[in-house]
Amino acid sequence: MSEEKSEKTHKLEHDRPNCIGCGACVAVAPDFWEMDDDGKANIIKGKRKPDETEEKEISEKDFKVNMEAAESCPVNVIHIKRLKDDEKLI
Repeated sequence: MSEEKSEKTHKLEHDRPNCIGCGACVAVAPDFWEMDDDGKANIIKGKRKPDETEEKEISEKDFKVNMEAAESCPVNVIHIKRLKDDEKLI
C-alpha cells in the first residue's frame, strides 16, 4: 500500500485556501487526496498548518502519482518540493 514506511524524499504542499474543489487530484491519486465536506480537497493524513495550507512528506515511489495530481490541478495549488535541496519541482 502507498502508506508503508519508506524514506521520504519529497514534500507535497497544498495551497488549500485557493483550491476550487474540482476533484482532479482525487481522480488521479485517490490514495493521497480526498474531498472534504466544504468542497475542497485534502491531503489524506496531511498536516494542516495555521494558514490552512497542508503538507505531507512522501517517498520516491509516491512522487509520480502526486506529480500527476499536481499537473492536473487547474489552479496550480499543489506543489512538490525535493527534500534534499528544497527545490520546488512544480
